[in-house]
Amino acid sequence: MTDDFDYQLETLAIRAGQERSQFGEHAEALYLTSSFVADNAAQAAARFTGAEPGFIYSRFTNPTVTLFQDRLAALEGAEAAVATASGMSAILALCMGHLKAGDHILASSGMFGATIQLFSNWLAKFGVTSSFVPPTDPAAWDAAVRPETRLFFLETPSNPLTEIADIAAISAVAHRHGAIMVVDNCFCSPALQRPIALGADLVIHSATKYLDGQGRVLGGAVVGSKALIEPIYQFLRTAGPTLSAFNAWVLVKGLETLGLRMRAHCENALALAQWLETQPAIERVYYPGLPSHPQHELAKRQQSGGGGIVSFEVKGGQEAAWRLVDSVQLLSRTANLGDVKTTITHPYTTTHGRISPEVKAAAGITQGLIRISVGLEHIDDIKRDLARGW
Repeated sequence: MTDDFDYQLETLAIRAGQERSQFGEHAEALYLTSSFVADNAAQAAARFTGAEPGFIYSRFTNPTVTLFQDRLAALEGAEAAVATASGMSAILALCMGHLKAGDHILASSGMFGATIQLFSNWLAKFGVTSSFVPPTDPAAWDAAVRPETRLFFLETPSNPLTEIADIAAISAVAHRHGAIMVVDNCFCSPALQRPIALGADLVIHSATKYLDGQGRVLGGAVVGSKALIEPIYQFLRTAGPTLSAFNAWVLVKGLETLGLRMRAHCENALALAQWLETQPAIERVYYPGLPSHPQHELAKRQQSGGGGIVSFEVKGGQEAAWRLVDSVQLLSRTANLGDVKTTITHPYTTTHGRISPEVKAAAGITQGLIRISVGLEHIDDIKRDLARGW
């Protein structure tokens, strides 16, 4: 690609970052090798010190992984990216690169259960403390800042209630206090939301989800400025929670259809959410594309679509929720999301099952809550399958 144009997302998702080898391949190459050969000792030494660019060892330098990183950075409008073995390893690498004992994380109360576990249990063992505040109240973030607060961590939309946080407003609070603003963009992907343009410093991805889009591989990434990515890369180079070349190649191919898939996910999810609101067995539906969603207007301003996640409360608590989950024959009973196949899960006992009842209650996660990752099957078939449960 040349730099003559300001390319659109769909073009970047297909073309950005590719450098053809001497063979002139049309599709992106897959480099399955553990290490790379230097021409001489001086070149090897220069590459290890960083004085000369080049590939060394696939734990931290691989052409296929670099292609994925460069393409994702282009989609997010960022300078750089570092790829990891999973979304959770991306969050861990971020924390290891930027935090030390005595630092404090301020995070949204509505988040993926494993992220809450990482902050509350594992990082706490090494002297990093965490506090959780409502994602929808910027004033609460301002009030909860401590002198040692180093990192703001925000999911928007949140998992699983799709709460929408004002990225620009909370970023302003973070920067006023000298903290790094991090946004987990898993639910939207850069096809629907670009947090860096709204003031965020770093963006987290579980590439396992929409970036792949077909449930094939695990992967993660952190995206941002070169200066903020560098310490994360250095941790990755040393500790090795690395994205494999094969997984990177699969993710590159997933990015090619990201824009098309996200538009289709949004269309199906909105239709499903509207239908669910008419069902007598449903207590409440959570979807940013619905006018009934508390942050509907904010979602319209900072997202180009409502996303593919729909959550809803069924009447009758856990018994009714499990009955619904057990009744489906088309939908996949799995906690993964972002797939072309529609998935269904009961967050209270799966994604947030390890969290205490008190924390669940504070986050609004009830025993009657169901989360649907709406796939690309025909919407009428998705509706019919869910209707078996009531």
